[in-house]
Amino acid sequence: MQFIDEATIEISAGRGGDGIVAWRREKYVPKGGPAGGDGGHGGSLYLLADPELNTLVEFRFKRKFAAESGKAGGTSNKSGRAGEDLVIPVPVGTLVYKSTETQSEALLADLAHPGQRALVARGGKGGLGNQHFATAARQAPDYAIRGEAGEECIVRLELKLLADIGIVGVPNAGKSTLLSVITAARPKIADYPFTTIEPQLGVVRLDDERSFVAVDVPGLIEGAHEGAGLGDRFLRHVERTRVLVHLLDGAKSLEEMASDRATIEAELRAWNPALPEKPTIVVVSKLDLPDARERFAELRERDPQTLGISAATHQGIPELLAAMWRALSLAPPPAAIDISPAQIALPTRETFTIARDDDGTFVVTGERVEQLAERTNFDSDEALARFERALVKMGVEKELQARGVREGDSVRIGTYEFTYS
Repeated sequence: MQFIDEATIEISAGRGGDGIVAWRREKYVPKGGPAGGDGGHGGSLYLLADPELNTLVEFRFKRKFAAESGKAGGTSNKSGRAGEDLVIPVPVGTLVYKSTETQSEALLADLAHPGQRALVARGGKGGLGNQHFATAARQAPDYAIRGEAGEECIVRLELKLLADIGIVGVPNAGKSTLLSVITAARPKIADYPFTTIEPQLGVVRLDDERSFVAVDVPGLIEGAHEGAGLGDRFLRHVERTRVLVHLLDGAKSLEEMASDRATIEAELRAWNPALPEKPTIVVVSKLDLPDARERFAELRERDPQTLGISAATHQGIPELLAAMWRALSLAPPPAAIDISPAQIALPTRETFTIARDDDGTFVVTGERVEQLAERTNFDSDEALARFERALVKMGVEKELQARGVREGDSVRIGTYEFTYS
C-alpha cells in the first residue's frame, strides 16, 4: 500500500428537508387547521480515528464526501426522516484543518486517540411546516419554511504517525534492516542512499502482554528541516514518537559517526526544539564488521549507555529491545496538539453588510439574512410578507433606504434577486 500523509477533500453536510403546507382533512371537521409537518435535519459529517489505518491513501482517488439530506415533512403533522450522518475513518494521528468560503484555514481537531471523533460539517436544520405559524389572527397560514443548507467546507488532512519508538539516522545507517528484524514489517532494503522513501511502521512484540509500535523514519540529511530530501515531511512523524533510537553507521569512522550524530540532532532541533529532549537511545549498527566492533568499544568507553547491534547476526538485539521497553515505561504518553478556541474557525453570526455592484444592484450579505432568504418560499404571498417583516426587524430595510435605494432598484440576497418596492 502506498503511504500518503496528506490529503485535501471536499465535505458537504446534508440539507434539511423542507417543511410543508398541509391541512387537516377529517370527516366532520369541515374547517381543519394547518397540519404541515417539519422537514428532517440533514446528516452531519464526522471524522473517526481508526487504529486499523496508517495512511491517507483512501483519499487519493475519492475527494468528495456528502452526508444524506433530510426528507420533507408530511401531512398530519408528520416530520420527515432525518438524513443519516456520514462517518469517515482516518488514521490515528491525523490533524484536521478546515476552511470555508468565509473562514480561512484553521486547525479543527487532532485525532490522536483511537475512536476519537470530530464534527467537520453540521447538517442543515429541517424546515418548519405551517402547523407552527397558526395564530389567533392567522388561523390558516399557507406558508412553510424550507430546509437549511448543510455546511460545506474544504478539509486538509495531515498525518503525523503515532509510534512509540522512532528510529532516526542518516541514509544507509541500517534503520530499515533493524525494523525488519524487530518487527514483521518488510521495508525495501538496499545498499544505496534513500532506499526508504516513506516511513515504515511495525509492531514489536516482546511477549503476549508487552508490545509497542516502531517507525523507521527515512534517512535525514543536512537541511532536512527546510525540505532537503523530503526531510520536512519525515520530521513531522518524529514529533509523535515517545522515544528515539539514534542509529549510527558502524561501518564509518568515529569522526564520521560524530558528524552524522551532530547533523541529525541539529535537524531535529531546527524542526522542533523539543525533539532533542525526547528520551534517546544511541545505537551503533553493523557489529558483524570487525572495524565496527572496535569503534563501538571506543564509543562505549566514552558513553557506557551506548548500545551496539548487528541486524545480520542479531547480536545486541535483545539488549536493545529491553532498553526500548525500559525507556517507554518512563516516557510520558504523546501529547495531542492543544487547540484553543482562537484556532477554531467558528461560524460568524454577523448581521449584514450592503454593497453596490457596478450595475447598480444592492447586494446584501450576511449569514443570517442569506439563510433567511434561502429558507423562504417566495411562491407564497404569506411567506414573502414574513420575509419582508424579518428584513425590517433586522434593519435591512432602513439601511437600504439610507444608502439611497429607490423604487424599482434591484436587491440581491444570496442567490435571490428582488425588485425593491
